[in-house]
Amino acid sequence: MQTLLNRYLPVLLFGLIAFLLAASLARAAGLDRAHPAVRAAVAVQGQHTPYLMGKPDVVGTAVGLAADGRPAILIATKRPVAPGVFPDSIEDLPVQVVVTGEFFALAPPPGKGKPPKDTIDPKARFERPVPIGVSTGNHYECSAGTIGARVKKRASVYALSNNHVYARENAAAPGEAVLQPGLYDTGCVYSSNNEIGNLSEFVAIQFGTGDNRVDAAIAASDADRLGKSTPANGYGTPKTQPEEAALDMAVQKYGRTTALTRGKVIGINATVRVTYGSGTATFVDQVWVGSSKGAFIKAGDSGSLLVTDPGKAPVGLLFAGDASGRNGIANRIQDVLSGLGVEIDGE
Repeated sequence: MQTLLNRYLPVLLFGLIAFLLAASLARAAGLDRAHPAVRAAVAVQGQHTPYLMGKPDVVGTAVGLAADGRPAILIATKRPVAPGVFPDSIEDLPVQVVVTGEFFALAPPPGKGKPPKDTIDPKARFERPVPIGVSTGNHYECSAGTIGARVKKRASVYALSNNHVYARENAAAPGEAVLQPGLYDTGCVYSSNNEIGNLSEFVAIQFGTGDNRVDAAIAASDADRLGKSTPANGYGTPKTQPEEAALDMAVQKYGRTTALTRGKVIGINATVRVTYGSGTATFVDQVWVGSSKGAFIKAGDSGSLLVTDPGKAPVGLLFAGDASGRNGIANRIQDVLSGLGVEIDGE
């Protein structure tokens, strides 16, 4: 027995080292949608998602990473599920169930918000030009979200946020005033001095049946009223050139409620159901961000720009999350920019 152990122990150790090294390399290899292993996993996930989304309590699927660094299928559920409800693997891909609860479009509840503070507070009113990452909203709605970025189309400048922040879930008309801060953060009291622009266009959200890719809108503004960097306690100015989200990528955001937070991309090509005031909408090809150190996103952070950490390359536009704030959902920034015909006005 000892002789056999001596003979095969080096082989076993070599195999273990090779396995761990392969997992480490997989994590460092830029596992984005162009990676062959991820591309294959996306194909399998796409084939099985209609069936999985038809299961009770399933609110989303995505391609993520297993503990050994291989691509896996993630299933988001409202509550814990009994053993055996889902297989351990699908077409040789590991299956991991994540209990998230429902996903919600993250706007503050109706009513009056707390008054602004005297310190650097993204809910406060800022001198013009206002920074990105701070409170904003439509002047017909007592709510508040976040200015994600300054974007441009030819010589024109716009504030970027979500449809549900600027366009009132499809109900708004072009030209409606956009404020900083949003009405929720001024006790629902309107002042023309808080106007920073006017709704220009938005991508309509399809509620009920039909798939969505973005929850996005822009408001026409100018460089005198709108800056392109976060407040001093944020990450600064985003890059102009976007970057494709990759599994395990370190990311950050600055938003109206939770200011600067950091997390990691835990899922790509996500299909999720999101609850709005107007109903439920299904989004496809989304970026799923997770945080193990408290909330990453909370109500009012909708519209925040998701950027790499470090690097500040735009990755996504955040619009939804779970009740805990540990799981956030972002549109791919490439889909947002192409859908609105704009580019990030950054470094």
